Amino acid sequence: MDKFTTLEPVRLYVSGTSTSARAPKGSKGASGERTVGRLPRDLHVLVLSHLPIPDIPSYSRCSRATAKLAREDRIWDLRWAALQVDTLGLSATLDEIEAKLQPKSNASRSPPTIPVHSLDDDFGDFTTANSSVSLSYPDFPGFTTSPPQPMPSKHSSRARYMRAHNILKQCLTPLSSPPHTVLSELSELLNTTLIQQSRILHLLSLFLSPRVQPVRAWVASSASLHSAIDRFDSGLLTAFDTADSKGDEVGMRDAAQSSWEVWTGQGDWEMGKVWAEKREIFYEQGRWDPLANFTQDGLLDFDAMDSFMTNTLSSLEEHGARAVRVFPPASRVLLGFAERVATEVVGEYISPLLTRAREISNEVYLKATAASFREAWRIVEIIEKVSGERKDSNVSRSQAEDVVYRMYEVNMDEYLDEEVESLKQIFEVICRRWENTISGQATKPINTASATRFLNSHNPAQVKRNVLASFTDILLLPVTIVPRTVGAVGAVLTTGGNAAVQGIAMLNPQRWVGGEQRGYSKDLEKDDMPDGVVFEIGEDISVPALHATNGNLDKLDLLLSLDVSLELIHADREALKRAETFAAYPGHYGHRVRDTIEEIFILMLQGMSGRHIAPGFQLATEQMTSYKPAEHEETTSVDPLLQFFELVHVGDTIQSMVQVYFDKELAPHIDRTDFLNAVVREKKRFENVLDDSVAAGLNAGTQVLMNQVEHIILTLTKPREYYPPEDAPLELGPTQGCTEAIKCLETHCKLLKGSTSKEVLEVFYQEVGIRLIGILQKHIKRQIISLNGGFQVIADLNAYYTFISSLKVSSITADFSHLKMLGHVFVVEDAKDLAQIVRDVTRYGGAYRPEDVYEFIQRRSDWKKIEKTVDKTMYNLSFKDDCIIS
Repeated sequence: MDKFTTLEPVRLYVSGTSTSARAPKGSKGASGERTVGRLPRDLHVLVLSHLPIPDIPSYSRCSRATAKLAREDRIWDLRWAALQVDTLGLSATLDEIEAKLQPKSNASRSPPTIPVHSLDDDFGDFTTANSSVSLSYPDFPGFTTSPPQPMPSKHSSRARYMRAHNILKQCLTPLSSPPHTVLSELSELLNTTLIQQSRILHLLSLFLSPRVQPVRAWVASSASLHSAIDRFDSGLLTAFDTADSKGDEVGMRDAAQSSWEVWTGQGDWEMGKVWAEKREIFYEQGRWDPLANFTQDGLLDFDAMDSFMTNTLSSLEEHGARAVRVFPPASRVLLGFAERVATEVVGEYISPLLTRAREISNEVYLKATAASFREAWRIVEIIEKVSGERKDSNVSRSQAEDVVYRMYEVNMDEYLDEEVESLKQIFEVICRRWENTISGQATKPINTASATRFLNSHNPAQVKRNVLASFTDILLLPVTIVPRTVGAVGAVLTTGGNAAVQGIAMLNPQRWVGGEQRGYSKDLEKDDMPDGVVFEIGEDISVPALHATNGNLDKLDLLLSLDVSLELIHADREALKRAETFAAYPGHYGHRVRDTIEEIFILMLQGMSGRHIAPGFQLATEQMTSYKPAEHEETTSVDPLLQFFELVHVGDTIQSMVQVYFDKELAPHIDRTDFLNAVVREKKRFENVLDDSVAAGLNAGTQVLMNQVEHIILTLTKPREYYPPEDAPLELGPTQGCTEAIKCLETHCKLLKGSTSKEVLEVFYQEVGIRLIGILQKHIKRQIISLNGGFQVIADLNAYYTFISSLKVSSITADFSHLKMLGHVFVVEDAKDLAQIVRDVTRYGGAYRPEDVYEFIQRRSDWKKIEKTVDKTMYNLSFKDDCIIS
């Protein structure tokens, strides 16, 4: 028994001053407890936030902790916010009610006395039950204790709600009367202006709301109050209609403001809605015929819609201005009225118009869609204009624009899809027509008799600059979307007078004039343009006609057409300008419009590269590869290569036109630095197609050119050019074959300059030089060269070196310098010296090995005489001493 410790008495209950000792495990003390009883403190706060006001005293009497929670401001913040006194500016209204009810509020009641143990804490410590606490239950469900609790600050949410509750509760007695007598029962309270009456009723409706629940019978009182408010609002509507019929805007404004003040925010505000419904503009659709916008030929003439919109906008301006003046800005009656006008009047007019346009053709439909939207857009300016009737109208530009955007959304899906599909069909027609035109020309011989634009000019670069300047002038011509009187074709282009007409004449593709293609060009008379001149060039530059005005391709030596390129660009720009009409569309359709704008440009690039440029260069390349110099009399001119060089000039001009079009029209819609953008990527691919086509053609053209050069050298080199008779006079000038070959090379190299990039040009020159060296080496090896003829070889090699040096390509210049040095082996008389020259590998910069030079010296006319000496000196060979026959 000694092992057991004696148990000490344990106090089961401690005094109320040490409540923390009895707190459950994990809870904090009174200064910062996380739980009240077994429930989290925040859960109690949530319950209190949603309890009806009459139930809060009962909840607060559960314990000191719940009583403390019931006094916290966060409980009353929600109640005070629900009254919206600060939000709606109802503080003065509350003061006015208090002033009228002041005599009634002086009555007070004596509070009952209850034992303090009923306010005991969580676990019921009754050790101090001898004292008592006096609780008062006034109209507001607060409580006081003895000793008295400190009163809340008058600026706290609880204090403000207590004041409002005690004031407004005194107004609830008349609500128990029959609904038709409530207003008369409240007559003493409502004996003030209409607007103040509205605010009082609105404040009472907020007080009797589910978010406050101030009394037990709040549901019945709220129903009675809302019936009274409906009767009050009906009276205001009658007063408004009376004032409206008299044109009394002051009376209308007072009634409208009062009706707005009393409106609880649920459902539609009837006064603004009823006023809008009575406007005669909604019942005049029979006056206007949407089909009057079409001529008998099925073309568009929007004079009819212009008249319709003028009348509609006049009504919108008249009634909209009055709505701004008489209705509260927050009611947004102007925007609501404008939306109804846009949807029920303008939208209903546009719908049959577009249906009829669709029946006529896709082209008419697309133009009608953009034109009708542009006409409807005039609503935005009117809304902005009438909203200026008062400074606090609070109507922004974007809100005005949204009126038209929402109205037109029903048409956007069909329009955007059709814009892309129609553009594909137009490009297909243009490209297929061109393909059919040139399909029979691929196997025909090149006709060099016809003149060309670039190669026959004194300054091709200046020609190109004039072409681009003319193209830019036309590209910048303003495009009007809404057709007037002249019909759908002529109204697409606003010419701006004679200057615009002259600008079109400078780029006048004859196939656009009249006929099937309806594009941007006016129906110009043939007298408006110089005969046969497509581009107007400066006086110092002579540019013959590209082709006759009948468009006969037999006289056209090009496989690319600036006319076709312009057709593609202008068809694309027409679609782009229509789509730009919708470029500012917000939301989903805004993304679709921007995607469509990008797709429009991408389709043009794909058609230009895949259906025009690449096939044209391919045909030119095929023609070059089939060219045989021996079959042509002209020796210094390689017809297919001239054709190709002209093609390169045209291709470069087309690329420049595309770049100008991109810079002027597309760049504002995209981020040019975004290399992942679809337009940027497709434009880069277009440029690569052109570069690859030029490179492939240059490769074939170089071979053709060098075949021609070799043919010239072979045919014009006389049999004993390098082995003249001993008594023949020595002339140190280049031979005719050399001169003509260099002339051919100079002609073609000069033609390419300015039509392609410096890098491509340098590669072409380098390839020419490399192949020329091979031709000359082969040419020398097939000759018999005497000592005097060796000087002729050196003269030719010097001439070739001078030509190559003029190209300014360092790598091939060095190669020709070594080749020129190689010519000296034909003028050295002493065989031993010749052998030493052959063995000197440094003499030719490593370009020729001794065995290579050995092959050349074998072409000397005296080779049989010097062969043994050269061999012995070069290889230290002696057939007597070193050769043993066994």
